[in-house]
Amino acid sequence: MYYPVSALLIEFLILSIIDSQDSYGYEISQTIKIVADIKESTLYPILKKLEKGGYVTTYSQEFQGRKRKYYSITEAGKEQLVFLNREWNSYRDTIDGIIEGRIRN
Repeated sequence: MYYPVSALLIEFLILSIIDSQDSYGYEISQTIKIVADIKESTLYPILKKLEKGGYVTTYSQEFQGRKRKYYSITEAGKEQLVFLNREWNSYRDTIDGIIEGRIRN
């Protein structure tokens, strides 16, 4: 995708992904790569920030003999997701309004 993606938008995407199902880092990154060319060096600090902020928790689970670190959304994360969703909708509606000529300065 051509448009740059901010760290805050990546947080929103991460919370959206794990809201429907707990997930591990690689799986999260592959979903986000549909819209953004991110590297693990970008993703994991954001996951750590979300964990430190109390928006996600982690647990380990074995898969094919290896341990995977899974991320799970917390209640605070669900509240943050609602907030970010409202902000995204407002942003998107404003952008659409400008593009469609409904909003002028």
